[in-house]
Amino acid sequence: MSDMIKIAVDAMGGDNSPKKIIDGIIYNHQSNKNSFYKIFGDENKISEIIKGKIDNDYYEILHTENVVKSTDSPLEGAKRGKNTSMWLAIESVKNKEADIVVSAGNTGALLVVSKLNLKMIENIDKPALSALWPNKKSMSVVLDLGANIECSSKNLLDFSIMGASLYTSLYPDDKPNVGLLNIGSEELKGNEIIKETYQILIDRNSNNYNFAGYIEGNHLMDGDVNVIISDGFTGNVALKTAEGTANFIASELKTAMTGTLIGKISSLLNISNLNKFKKRLDPRLYNGAIFIGLDSPVVKSHGGTDYIGFSNSLDVCHRIVKGNLIEKIKQNI
Repeated sequence: MSDMIKIAVDAMGGDNSPKKIIDGIIYNHQSNKNSFYKIFGDENKISEIIKGKIDNDYYEILHTENVVKSTDSPLEGAKRGKNTSMWLAIESVKNKEADIVVSAGNTGALLVVSKLNLKMIENIDKPALSALWPNKKSMSVVLDLGANIECSSKNLLDFSIMGASLYTSLYPDDKPNVGLLNIGSEELKGNEIIKETYQILIDRNSNNYNFAGYIEGNHLMDGDVNVIISDGFTGNVALKTAEGTANFIASELKTAMTGTLIGKISSLLNISNLNKFKKRLDPRLYNGAIFIGLDSPVVKSHGGTDYIGFSNSLDVCHRIVKGNLIEKIKQNI
């Protein structure tokens, strides 16, 4: 068991917890026997769900009834103290009792509590919130998605290094292309920070990624760029816009295919292709954002996902640790 990846799990964060969290662990364990789960939360509630579903050698429950609420402000979440399931899970990573931590709880509180417990990687000024997006060819890493509303050129340079390191830890056989999100592809477009960052990235010779220049919002899903860099405000707007567009397309397609008899017959004839389309747009399969820049990795699961989505965030945890993300960042920063 000593070579297992130890994942600290905040079992009380997010909707319908701890049930969906524990169900996610059980589901993930069916295909992954190389993880050990340190589960923080209400032992009585957790034991009722997990008992008999996983061998005791693969998990332990660390009891606490204190929880960071979804309605808490980041400061209120931190002030709830060191006995919350979120704090204790993060602290276990700080104390090297676990390799990585995952929570579906309050995003702002998770960031604050993480920064209170964990050090920044040397020479990195700000952590970023990153995630995986599907594109036409494979997947892209996108950051920052909301941790930093304003960024300097130094911050954006750090994000490029961290994003490329994340990509290579997940996809070790590929050297990523890094793009800087902007309002146009011409060198003269964008604000001063964007243009300054562009010049720095052009002049900088990097061994771990290729700089592909600017990328516009309408090309985010093309797949020519593997790592997309922006400040947190722009990145969050892009994320919410992409999510809304995907939901709109799925809703309109469903209406078109089920609104008439001909549509229903057509949907039956194309059921296989429709299922592929539905799976491609399923947000649960891309669940698991990463706070990147801290000296220990922190994964944020969407609070509203189900057990399948949470299981995917556990997969992200496993791949990040196996891919030596933190060491890759330290080597390239």
